[in-house]
Amino acid sequence: MHFLPDTEQRAFAASLDAMLTAADTPSVVRDWSRGDHARGRALWSRIAKAGVFSLVVPEEYGGVGVRPVELAVAFVELGRHAVPGPLMETVAAAALFTEPSPAAKRLLPPLASGEAMTTLAYEGAYALDADVATTRLSLAPDGLRLAPGHGPVRPSLDPARRLAPLAPGGELLTAAPPVERALTHARLATAAQVLGVGIALLDKTVAYVKQRTQFGVPIASFQAVKHRLADAKIALEFARPLLFGAALTMAPADVAAAKVTACEAAYATARTALQLHGAIGYTAEYDLSLWLTKARALRTAWGGPRECRALVVSAGDRRW
Repeated sequence: MHFLPDTEQRAFAASLDAMLTAADTPSVVRDWSRGDHARGRALWSRIAKAGVFSLVVPEEYGGVGVRPVELAVAFVELGRHAVPGPLMETVAAAALFTEPSPAAKRLLPPLASGEAMTTLAYEGAYALDADVATTRLSLAPDGLRLAPGHGPVRPSLDPARRLAPLAPGGELLTAAPPVERALTHARLATAAQVLGVGIALLDKTVAYVKQRTQFGVPIASFQAVKHRLADAKIALEFARPLLFGAALTMAPADVAAAKVTACEAAYATARTALQLHGAIGYTAEYDLSLWLTKARALRTAWGGPRECRALVVSAGDRRW
């Protein structure tokens, strides 16, 4: 079995790549980090018009139906370009509405069209971009609620990931939301996005080592450098079929395995990128930092390595 995108999926990825390249996402990310969301909102609308958010919304609510493989293809590109915003949260929010309901009819069409920006968090936990989101969903002990507001915004390791606690209370949308389904979708989107981050880090590092010289020659000619880059490439390529295989099955353990593999590959690639860039890699002004911090932050988003590995092991035990 070959877990490779087909012609239409490759064309979809290429169109997203072209759009995001033209958008100059590093500048958008820096504005977003400062709390200036104008360009980020405009980019969000263009991503929605390209059909990305429609991939998690049923047709009766303005989407194209749930298509995890295409979603993974799209999120790899979003990661390659370090697009800011509550991307995984939007995917998870859409996955919470599996049955027709007044809440689904009200919330899903604007989510699919990009008119609304949705964030999601457990009650008492920090929500991503709660200050810019138009819809704030809270997973409370008694069900899914529409949070009435949020607390103070706090910075995080990734400057583009701004966190704030959601206000308690609010309208109860459903008493029994499918939390595991939403978590699985969020992990798939995270795995795809972090794989894209790792690919971008590797591409940028390969280009840089061809330019950086020591002893009068490019450091790309050094055997040790080649080995580090080859290790990063192998790790990322190993994560890719796991990602698309998980998108086909959408089994929670498969998605958890894909997430932990992609996150560890991207994190290792980030360490390699930082070492091979040298001192310039440590500067926040250099664009590489936008991907370095994201690789670290996404590693623990929607379940860290230990939690995902435990899920994979427990699923294996049940099969035996």
